[in-house]
Amino acid sequence: MQRPKLRDLALVATLLVPFGLLHFFVLAEICIGLTDVLFLVDSGWRRDFRWARQPWVILALLWWAWLVFCSTPLPLPGFAAAGWAGFGQAVVIIRLILFAAALQSWLLTTPGARRAAWIMLALSTLWIAVESWQQYLTGHNIFGNPRWGDGSLTGPFWKPRAGDLYAHLLFIGLLPPVMSLLAKPGWKLRTAGVVLAVLGVVTSVLIGQRMCVLFTAMGLVMAAFYLPRLRLPMAAALVIGIAVVIATPIISPPTHGKLVAETQRNLHHFTQSPYGEIFTVATNMGLQSPWHGWGYRGFRVDCELPRFNTGLPFLNIPPTQEGLGAWNLHPQNFYIQSFSDAGFPGLLLFTALMAYWSWLTARGLWRNPDPVRVGLFIGVINYTWPIASTDEFPTLYMLGWFFFFVGLSLACADIAPKAPFAEHENA
Repeated sequence: MQRPKLRDLALVATLLVPFGLLHFFVLAEICIGLTDVLFLVDSGWRRDFRWARQPWVILALLWWAWLVFCSTPLPLPGFAAAGWAGFGQAVVIIRLILFAAALQSWLLTTPGARRAAWIMLALSTLWIAVESWQQYLTGHNIFGNPRWGDGSLTGPFWKPRAGDLYAHLLFIGLLPPVMSLLAKPGWKLRTAGVVLAVLGVVTSVLIGQRMCVLFTAMGLVMAAFYLPRLRLPMAAALVIGIAVVIATPIISPPTHGKLVAETQRNLHHFTQSPYGEIFTVATNMGLQSPWHGWGYRGFRVDCELPRFNTGLPFLNIPPTQEGLGAWNLHPQNFYIQSFSDAGFPGLLLFTALMAYWSWLTARGLWRNPDPVRVGLFIGVINYTWPIASTDEFPTLYMLGWFFFFVGLSLACADIAPKAPFAEHENA
């Protein structure tokens, strides 16, 4: 197969990844794996592995290698609580690092490829929004699924996945069309831009998940910081969003119970809330094995052991209440997970990688605040922000999006300060 054919095949596979991440995880896995293999084949064909010498790739591989080492079932106390299963799952994380590198340095180096990738992300945003509104107005989504038991809208999914994902995607899909409309002459088109921005924010509130609302508010602040033309519309969207939250007891009582009442309970008694107990146990696991942790997914295996149920006396946090929330599948926070998985070295490497990726995606934005790049930066920051309840890193169905964002954002940043969709190709 000729080299251009390899690249075309890999690009088609890449553009199918968002669709797979929405509804067919196996398809996403196949497409990511195929992209990785073709990328390595092409690099070998050209004898060009310069992409592997980038600082972010080296840092990512160092973090991955340490996690794999900590997950190896060595005949030593504290190593690899999840055994060979955890070791195998740690090994295959490299596929996502390779995927981001392939997007940046091979597949998305042309304006047409970057535009196609952005369109797939924008369509994903629209799909989640439309299905959330359908579920809110009719009681069921297109697949017949009702609201979740706690009142959250599930969008096009059967369980409450819509909130965090919508917040991660929102500004990527929203900012380019909103900015385009605001730049048009005539009040009608500009008004349409404001309405679109407000509608995007209101949707995040009605979905009824706390992190979705928090990430949307953070995104509004960051978008207004980089895009001066957007400041008044975003301020209006923020005010209306707050008004919708205040009105939820009338327009959506389940949303009020989830966003307001439950949040107040968790914050008032955080250490004895499910999230606080998970934090306590995971922190204890890291402190009791500070150099290598317990390996990937060690938390789900050992979190029930009494030795980790001692509380954190130096923080005046008492022992957990058995079974309230401390026993879980993962620590619910990327940074606490990296600590319990791989100790202080893993935490430092992971934190450095997240900070470096965030810096790279923001590079040059102040001089050239392109809406696509600003949206991608917000999408990346919403993942790397440390104070959050998260999925397991890097479980594909949520973190596959993150590596897609990183790859596309780095591809765009490589040609800054010119607009990412300028008609030329990276050198």
